[in-house]
Amino acid sequence: MDEETLVKKCVSGNAKAQKMLFDTYAPKMMGVSLRYMKDVASAEDVLQNGFIKVFNNLYNFDNRGSLEGWIRRIVVNTALDEIRKNKKRQNDIDITESEYLSPQNDFILENLMAEDLMKLIQTLPEGYRTVFNLFAIEGYSHKEIADQLGVSENTSKSQYSRAKGFIRKLLEENGIER
Repeated sequence: MDEETLVKKCVSGNAKAQKMLFDTYAPKMMGVSLRYMKDVASAEDVLQNGFIKVFNNLYNFDNRGSLEGWIRRIVVNTALDEIRKNKKRQNDIDITESEYLSPQNDFILENLMAEDLMKLIQTLPEGYRTVFNLFAIEGYSHKEIADQLGVSENTSKSQYSRAKGFIRKLLEENGIER
């Protein structure tokens, strides 16, 4: 069944089509959720809440872009909403604690297996993890990230730089360096 037909059937309330849509996209979207959330349970909550939004708003999908991209955007925004909601518990590292930021060595991220990189990203403090995902993985600009998170563009750039430094430090500690 093509995407357009699948969407129409989902919108009309066809449970089999809704299950098919969920089964098709949930595994990839779980990966997206895991990149933003600290643990599997939180990622599952984001996934569930994201798909509730998907099904509630599927009638708005106009088939101009990819359905997967539209769903991904909803899941990312759901993760960002969850992060904002829990902002009080955000665990960013103060700039005075970031002596490891010196770019003295380059490290090879591309040689890491996806699972290893996912584990590294999940260890980042929430603010770093969010900006790193949005910039390095989702492809948002620092201006777009700043607008999404309600911070300055410089804060986004700083968080991204600190995230890279944090990852470099973890790679160094694990002996994965060039």
